[in-house]
Amino acid sequence: SKLCDTSKFLHMWRIGFKNNFSLLSVRAVLKKREYGAKYTQNNFITAVRAMNEFCLKPSDLEQLRKIRRRSPHDDTEAFTVFLRSDVEAKALDVWGSHEALARERKLRKEVEREYQESRFLSFFDCLCMFPRSGKRTTFLQGPGKVVMVAICINGLNFFFKLLAWVYTGSASMFSEAIHSLADTCNQALLALGISQSVRNPDAVHPYGFSNMRYIASLISGVGIFMMGAGLSWYHGIMGLLHPQPIESLLWAYCILAGSLVSEGATLLVAINEIKKSAHQHGLSFYEYVMQSRDPSTNVVLLEDAAAVLGVILAAGCMGLTSLTGNPYYDSLGSLGVGTLLGAVSAFLIYTNTEALLGRSIQAERVQKLTEFLENDPAVSRAIHDVKATDMGLSKVRFKAEVDFDGRVVTRSYLEKQDIDQILNDIQQVKTPEELENFMLKHGENIIDTLGAEVDRLEKELKQRNPEVRHVDLEIL
Repeated sequence: SKLCDTSKFLHMWRIGFKNNFSLLSVRAVLKKREYGAKYTQNNFITAVRAMNEFCLKPSDLEQLRKIRRRSPHDDTEAFTVFLRSDVEAKALDVWGSHEALARERKLRKEVEREYQESRFLSFFDCLCMFPRSGKRTTFLQGPGKVVMVAICINGLNFFFKLLAWVYTGSASMFSEAIHSLADTCNQALLALGISQSVRNPDAVHPYGFSNMRYIASLISGVGIFMMGAGLSWYHGIMGLLHPQPIESLLWAYCILAGSLVSEGATLLVAINEIKKSAHQHGLSFYEYVMQSRDPSTNVVLLEDAAAVLGVILAAGCMGLTSLTGNPYYDSLGSLGVGTLLGAVSAFLIYTNTEALLGRSIQAERVQKLTEFLENDPAVSRAIHDVKATDMGLSKVRFKAEVDFDGRVVTRSYLEKQDIDQILNDIQQVKTPEELENFMLKHGENIIDTLGAEVDRLEKELKQRNPEVRHVDLEIL
């Protein structure tokens, strides 16, 4: 009897094992699908890419199937795309073969390369990049106006100081003439930087040219150090080693007095502009200057401040020379002006280098942007790796990794659907293949809804914070 019971037990165990195994087999219906190159032919491609990559004309695209998709741009809600397979077939129809298409691509790349080389080698290329009439208002207000006023005044100061040096032979007056020449050249460079910074972004520079102001200011700082400080130190040292008698200083004093008035006027213009800009950004005067928020105006401010101090220093040393008859005081004045210029150039080089390296905005502003995202229902999970970089000209680039709430996104999708129709579709599902098709259909639509949520957040972030020009929200 025991053997009978054991055999029955083993028999029942085998039957149960087979049934469970069959259940496990039924659950594994969908096999992993391999996606090859053929599947990616259904990718969408824009008209611009179709014309650039496949050498087609707009008329070639008119007969192709057109599909409306959600636009990634803020100014349009939807735009037209084409199937990549259709575009490739049309390109083969136009050019006849893959080899002919490849030759045309190579030819166009060579033409583009020759064009870029001709632009690079052109002597007048820099002049051609100055703004046209539509952008001339850049030099009639704000930093552009400050720079143009400084160029005119410093140019006149250089001319008169040069005459005074030729007449008197004063080392201090020579340093002041070189100082004004350096200021004029550097401010002309700033004007070029301002004109470049307002250019529209292009394919090579997708984020624009706003950093050109910092680049121009950095080169200006190096120019002040080499041309201004270097020549002033050289002339002062030569005056100490080989002192020369100085002629009448009356005209030199008159020119220095006029220079003091003109440099002081330019300095006041720069101070007023910085005060106005600092108030708009909610910063103090000192914070605005130290953070180099407006590099062009900063250069004018520091150069003119150094010019006023330099005029006072040069006049004092020349006065001591005229009272004592000792030319060494005049040479010491030249060394003092050179040291002053060296300090200004060092500050400009440091602040503009920091800006070009990619400086973060204030922590309070970053917190404000982060709180806006955290308060949105679709972002109820977490936000990571937040970066907000100052791109220059009060433009900010914001980047963050966002953990979206899938339930909120799905509910947002369902609110726009016919629920009765979805329920009916669910009831019609009988086989695994039908279930797969149902899930694929709605899964793709939910992904589109997630993309629309990202676009909405980016748009609202820019509207609430006009200084934010570029937003990159990555889905975590």
